[in-house]
Amino acid sequence: MDIISLVAASAAAFLLTALSGKWVIPFLRKLKYGQTIREDGPTWHNNKQGTPVMGGIMFIFGIVVAAVVGALTMKLNHTATTGLNQLYLTAGVVMALAFGALGFADDYIKVVKKRNLGLTAKQKMAGQLLISVVYLAVLYFGGANSTILQIPFIGQMDIGLFYYPFMLFIIVGCVNSVNLTDGVDGLCSSVTFVAAIGLMIISTILGVGEMNMLSGALAGGCLGFLCWNFHPAKVFMGDTGSLFLGGMVTAIAFGVRMPVILLFVGIVYMLETLSVILQVISFHATGKRIFKMSPIHHHFELCGWSEEKIVGVFSAVTALGCIVAVAAALML
Repeated sequence: MDIISLVAASAAAFLLTALSGKWVIPFLRKLKYGQTIREDGPTWHNNKQGTPVMGGIMFIFGIVVAAVVGALTMKLNHTATTGLNQLYLTAGVVMALAFGALGFADDYIKVVKKRNLGLTAKQKMAGQLLISVVYLAVLYFGGANSTILQIPFIGQMDIGLFYYPFMLFIIVGCVNSVNLTDGVDGLCSSVTFVAAIGLMIISTILGVGEMNMLSGALAGGCLGFLCWNFHPAKVFMGDTGSLFLGGMVTAIAFGVRMPVILLFVGIVYMLETLSVILQVISFHATGKRIFKMSPIHHHFELCGWSEEKIVGVFSAVTALGCIVAVAAALML
């Protein structure tokens, strides 16, 4: 494994993201790109009104530049591979950028056009499906066309024609789950930082250098953003950032050829989505709510947990999920 490219990508992503805040945040304030607080959140979130949004562009810039630096370093050190690993790297970064662009359009409509809900649900879903289908098509025609699924702790299973609909479900589901996790200062960036470390270890075990480097860039970018996003947040990532992060986490899981590993690495993402689904089902079926508010991080807020405690506990749960995922990788 190329330690130099890993360190270079991690450091570059951290420094570029952290330092960019000195210019990006004042620029967003100048443009008055401030957050409009939705009515269905805890009432005390109203004091966050006007906090600059679209801050995700900070780590998008840092991570993408870092990925290029890491890839060039691998070539100079003659550790870069050819074929599928580079295909997964390039296609994955482009997919994440496409999701970020979709999120940017959503944020732009919210803060500039003053439409609080941004893109409609149908528009978001159509965009996510299109991006996911194109990504899977690029992999297929690029040679990554195996329909064998690596199931943690169980083994390989060829699911044939069901493979691509299932992968489509995983991509869209993961991206939306990461998006739902962005609701408390520092939560999404902290959870994703821990997930990136887990994916870094897994890619090291499996010997996938490109994904190891990309995981390092993701971790560095999230850590750099936390310098500005930890409570009390000076900037929010917006859908611009959360959809990009969802794309990145998904791309790395695909790159190590274990997309199902997201069930463990992304355990918090999954729980956030599950809480929303259960809340909706319960309310429509019985007229009662299971949680005080969903996604579940708002439930704990209403139970009296501080934002820092929520971030700490959810990050710890992610770490436990990553330990399980690492154990699954070791068994291969």
